Amino acid sequence: MVVKKNVMRRNKTLQFVILAAVLVIGGYAVFQSLFQTTAVMKAGNKPPEFRLLGLDGTAHDLSEYKGKPLILNFWGTWCPPCRAEMPALQSVYDRWKDKGVQLVGINLSEEKLTVQNFAREVGASFPILLDRNRQTEKKYGLKQYPTTFFIGADGKIQDIMIGGPLSENDIESRIAKLMNAKS
Repeated sequence: MVVKKNVMRRNKTLQFVILAAVLVIGGYAVFQSLFQTTAVMKAGNKPPEFRLLGLDGTAHDLSEYKGKPLILNFWGTWCPPCRAEMPALQSVYDRWKDKGVQLVGINLSEEKLTVQNFAREVGASFPILLDRNRQTEKKYGLKQYPTTFFIGADGKIQDIMIGGPLSENDIESRIAKLMNAKS
């Protein structure tokens, strides 16, 4: 009887240790996926190529923007900060597009109609691309939204803003740096 109690006690201890290990590993995995605030890409890197279908029905490549300052904004209509910063992005784009600054929004896996309706609602006129299978999001190592890349005319990432919403002043100051780096 004493032997049986000792075996049961060891089994319970082993079960507790296994449960604790699972909870620690699971907690770490959840933390990494939800709260990691660094993208795989860093300032000075060249961004990964992509080919995505736009709301205009045309396929677009990163190479289309070669030699031009580019703002690349990853967003979703389900993301409150993404929604909040969209008018600021459009306003700044309207002021800078004639000076060569490009702005591209990459929507994260939503239906085309949902994205079109939102773009119409906020008056977004810049190109919006659809990352339907989130392959581009994965290439860029994104974990938090919105994430905005500021890419110089030299094709290198100059700055990355994770989270938001960005204000017009935030965007303007980064565009000024992009334009200075261009010359």
